Amino acid sequence: MDATIKLTVNGQDHMVSTDDRRPLLDVLREDLELTGAKYGCGEGRCGACVVLVGGKRTFSCRVPIAEVADKTVTTIEGLANGDTLHPVQQAFLDECAMQCGYCTAGMIMGTVALLSDKPEPTDEEITSWMNRQLCRCCGYPAVIAAVQRAAGRPQS
Repeated sequence: MDATIKLTVNGQDHMVSTDDRRPLLDVLREDLELTGAKYGCGEGRCGACVVLVGGKRTFSCRVPIAEVADKTVTTIEGLANGDTLHPVQQAFLDECAMQCGYCTAGMIMGTVALLSDKPEPTDEEITSWMNRQLCRCCGYPAVIAAVQRAAGRPQS
């Protein structure tokens, strides 16, 4: 059923007229031209599509746009402050925690959500949390080091 949905993305208000069951990921990519979140599995299992909704990790491929009406959405495009990278983005860059880059935006957004909930996560908490963020290139050691760096911890 078509509806007009109001949402705030990266600090900007948007009105989107679309099928209210349409995935948030599709609206972000196709209507708002925010292509950082990627389509991976379409089942909310790989994490390539992760964005923050109300500050919480959200697998945008599985969330109907109607569920984010009047909510705040943050995508990878909204993390940096001008030319200054978000600390998690900087940590991923410093640790070279990317290979092909397809999963990187989702990994970074997942890390931001983790550190918001647990500013000083243990290695076990990092591994458990990031278990839903898949990297086909298997760059996990660098990703874990980046999460540790962003948390202000020495890397293991």
